[in-house]
This record gives sequence, structure tokens and C-alpha cells, in this order.
Amino acid sequence: MFRTILIANRGEIACRIARSAKALGARVVAVHSDVDAGAAHVAAADLAVNIGGARPAESYLRGDRIIQAALETGAEAIHPGYGFLSENPEFVEAVEAAGLVFIGPSAAAIRAMGLKDAAKALMEAAGVPVVPGYHGAEQAPEYLAAQAGEIGYPVLIKAVAGGGGKGMRLVERAGDFAAALESAQGEARTAFGNPAVLIEKYIEQPRHIEVQVFGDGLRAVHLFERDCSLQRRHQKVIEEAPAPGMPEAVRLAMGQAAVKAAEAIGYKGAGTIEFIVDGSNGLRADGFWFMEMNTRLQVEHPVTEAITGVDLVQWQLRVAAGEDLPLRQEELSIRGHAFEARLYAEDVAAGFLPATGQLAHLAFPNGVRADTGVRSGDVISPWYDPMIAKVIVHGPTRDLALSALAKALEETQVAGTVTNLGFLARLARHDGFRRGEVDTGLIGRDLAQLVPEGAEDLASDALAAMILGAFGCEGEAGFALWAPLVRRVELIAGERAICAFVSLDALGAEVQLGAERVRVARGPTGWHMAGRIAVESPGAVHVFDGTGACRSYAMADLLARNVSGGAAAGVTLSPMPGLVKAVFVAAGEPVVEGARLAGLEAMKMEHTLVAARDGVVAEVLVDAGMQVEAGAALIRLEQ
Repeated sequence: MFRTILIANRGEIACRIARSAKALGARVVAVHSDVDAGAAHVAAADLAVNIGGARPAESYLRGDRIIQAALETGAEAIHPGYGFLSENPEFVEAVEAAGLVFIGPSAAAIRAMGLKDAAKALMEAAGVPVVPGYHGAEQAPEYLAAQAGEIGYPVLIKAVAGGGGKGMRLVERAGDFAAALESAQGEARTAFGNPAVLIEKYIEQPRHIEVQVFGDGLRAVHLFERDCSLQRRHQKVIEEAPAPGMPEAVRLAMGQAAVKAAEAIGYKGAGTIEFIVDGSNGLRADGFWFMEMNTRLQVEHPVTEAITGVDLVQWQLRVAAGEDLPLRQEELSIRGHAFEARLYAEDVAAGFLPATGQLAHLAFPNGVRADTGVRSGDVISPWYDPMIAKVIVHGPTRDLALSALAKALEETQVAGTVTNLGFLARLARHDGFRRGEVDTGLIGRDLAQLVPEGAEDLASDALAAMILGAFGCEGEAGFALWAPLVRRVELIAGERAICAFVSLDALGAEVQLGAERVRVARGPTGWHMAGRIAVESPGAVHVFDGTGACRSYAMADLLARNVSGGAAAGVTLSPMPGLVKAVFVAAGEPVVEGARLAGLEAMKMEHTLVAARDGVVAEVLVDAGMQVEAGAALIRLEQ
């Protein structure tokens, strides 16, 4: 086993790798950017090295600097985690040229699966079923449009170097193909430096089922399947293992196909074979097709660990150090059911826009596995993926595991930034999901019922008023003319201003909020309200209502005044910190509602900002290439 391992990553996966490495007795070296000096993954390591600036290109994508850090600290091997350099064959070759071990597959294996078109041709030759489509080198728009017509609409345009839904567009009509192709190629060029695409037949009721494989360079085994069908915008939201409704014959066929794919490229380490599955008439042995291979550890690997009892990271370390595969295929089995939910800092109601902010409070229920790379007080920055944690549960049956997931999400507490926690909790209670009726379109179809309303809650308002109003519990109610003393408390909750009138008595307090009156109980340690949990942070109180929702309150500044008036009318603001990639309009140009105004790159995704109404461009306040903060004015329209 290696004595010292450098982890070339950050966040929750770096923390996850550090735990397994330390359990095997290895010394752990972390690398970090300037803004990550105090991050959780740095605290989890034995030694840390600063490798550059906040931008990934200045730090976590600097392979030369990472290798230098490994040599300087005496590391023998580098674990890439996922993302960043994990699937970069040039980095693998540089690591090995420096006399170090890359904990993962060979550069040749990564290259073989790195481009979707070449990978599908390779899999077809190896006897693995592939989706009908065009995977050729010709990229002329007219030629691609003709190929789409031959395949038959609807089709899916996919970046050949893609991943995470980037460079992917669904096209349902021939008339929409040209615009979708231009958009997909532009996003692919930005994300991967390669605008090439392939065209595939779109499966109408698709399920996304993937098989975990593990190889030693010669032989491979599979650790069964995961269902990743709950997606939005091609991004996975909740994963589970095993797949619901999976017949044993289909499981065997998919497992054998996955092993065949891994052995065809001499795969070493942990990898995932992703299949697109036709779920319209149940799962069938002739109804699944190879989609792509991820030549790395997957974000959702914990659900496989939960049902097999295997530590996949420890397997990676042991095989990279020269050991044989720890178990044979016949020694692997499925035990129970597991779910993983991805908790993100994002605004669901605003179209899942990534969010930033300082985590005023972060806590997970006892007994629940939560893989996270942040703590209370840490900042979700605009530089990296906004994942807060992965919440993982295991149970003897699917129903029991899903109930455990819903409860875990409802009891998780996050304050300080907007999150998708309430959305996840509702999804875990979704009737169709509970019945196992999953496909990649479920969230899109039922989004309205899955998005929390964000409604006001009088009980939470009243509890916050008592705590922020600094009312003690020793009975200092006071009286005025034989009546309880009434005090006024003014709060701010987001954009809401709350005026509460509090009347204390021997049993507790009564809080008047508009025309409503709410009783708040007095306890030995403070004020409390059934079904609510209040947590204080400096200058604020956060109330959790058991649905995954958090309402944060602060005392109102009575001297503050709203001075914005109507100055912002007609102004397009940046919804988040990011880089202005393009400006599509010029001063004096007329635009209609919905017209493209500017392109913003943030959180590794491109976002198009559109006109909220008809008008004329009065001012363009930014240029392409500018870094802007959330709320920055970009374009001003006039009537």
C-alpha cells in the first residue's frame, strides 16, 4: 500500500478519498486554490499545498503544479477524484512520466472512451448494443441535419467530448435543428474545447441505468446497477441501487455487457458503463443500449457501496498499488436498497439557477451518511460546483429505504443560501417515484407539484419574533394598567417585512401577525413551537419546519430606506456571479420579449439572459469577457 497519496481534487470527493486512504494507513496530501485554504478537504488532510488562484484553470486544472506538489511532499500516487483532471489522458501520462502512480485507468483506456462517437464504434465492435445514430467525423450543419432526418425525429444532439448535460439538445422537429445544433456546438466549445457532436435517436420513455465496473487491467467484475433516471436538464438528482423493476435476466445481460466493455479496453480501477433503457414496456434484455463510459469514480458511487458492502475507494487504492481484484464476481451480491440525493445550493423556483452564499448552519440527522465538503460557516463560491452534500440512506427494501430518504431530507438543516432541499424532499414523497415509475422525464412533467411554494408560515414568523425580540423565559412580562405589556418586533425575512406584536403571560406568549394570533410555548431552555426547530446564528435565526424548508429572519434596520425606486425598471441583472461570455445586442437595437440579450457562464454552465419585455436597448453596460457579481446591471431597455 502507498505510504503517501496526493488527492488532486477538492470538496466532498476529496474528503471522501481522504477517509478511505487514512483507514488504510496512508498519509494524505491535499491541494487547494487561494480561496480554498480553509476548506474542509484541507482540514481532512495531513498536509496541504497551495497550487494557485481561484479559477480552476489556475489551480485544480494545473497538472504540472499538482505533480510538482506530489513530488515535493513525497507522495507516491495521485488520486484524481472526479471532474477536473480525472479523465485527462495527458495528465495520466505526465503523472507516470514523473515516476508516480495514477490511481485510475490508463491513458489509452481514457482515450478509447473519451469521445462518444469513437467509444460507440468500439463498443459496437465488441458486441455491446449501441443506440441508433450518427457518430461520424463530418460536422457540416447540412450533413448533420440530413443524418437527423434519416434517424427520425425526435433526436438528441450530444457533444462527443461531453458530460453533465453540457452540449446536449433535444430536437423534436426538423425546423428546430439548426438553432439547436448551433447552441449545442457553442456550449461544447466553451465546456470542452471541442464543438463536435453526434446525433442519436431519442428514446421516448428513457431510463438511465448504469453498471458499476471494476477492473485490474485484464479482468473485470461488475457491482450491479444504479438507476439514475431522476434527472433535470440531463443532470442527475436522485440515484438508487438496484434499479426498480429490474428482472434478474436483464441484470445479468447488462452486467455481462458492462464487463465485456471494460475488458475490451483493458480497464483498470473503478468505472461506469451507462446505458439508455427503453422503459415503455418494462425492462427487457433487448431494450438497453450503450450510451457512454465514465472512466473514473462516479458521484453516485455510495449507493453501490451501500448495497454491496464494498469501499470502492479502498479498492481503487489497493488495485493501483498492485493487488488483485479483492473479490470475484460470484462473491458479490446485492443487500437491500440504497438512495442518494444531491443537495445543491440552487434556486429551484428560478429554474434551478446555481446559488452562492455563506452556510450559516449545516446539520444532518444522526445515522444518515452525508458525504460533504463544507461545514457551517463555509462559503459556496461561484468558482466551483455548488454541491453541498450527498445524502445517502440504505434499507432492507426499496419502500423502507425511500421512507428513510424522505425523513433524512426533511430533517436536514441548511441555512444561509437557497437550496434544492425542499424540492428533494417532495421528490422523495412523489407517488409515482415511490411506485418505481421512473424515467428521465418525470421531474419535467411534475415540476409544478415538486417546487415548494415558499409560502409564509405564521408559526415560524412568531417563533422568530420571540427569539430575535430577546424575550427571556423567566417571566419578565411586565404589565401596563392591569394588562400584559405589548411589545412591537420588526423582522426581515428575505424581501418580506414582518411586524409582530408580542404579549407575554404566565403560560407563554401570544404573537399577533396582522389579523392572526399565534401562541408560542415557553420551555425551560427557550421558546418553542411544535413542528418547528429554530437555530440561531450571528444576527439571525433560522426556522426549519420539517419539510426541508428553511426560513431565515433578522431584525429590521429601522433606519434603512428603500432607495432603489424605479431606477432598475427595464434593467437585466446578473442572476449570479459569473463571466459574460457574449453580448447579443447593441445600443439602439429593438428587441422583443424573450430575445437573447447576453450569455453568462457560471458554475460550469452557460446561461442565456433574455428580454423581459419588448423595448429598445438603451445601454449595454458590460462587455464579453467581464466578470460580474450577482445583481450587476447588464443591459438597460427603454420603451
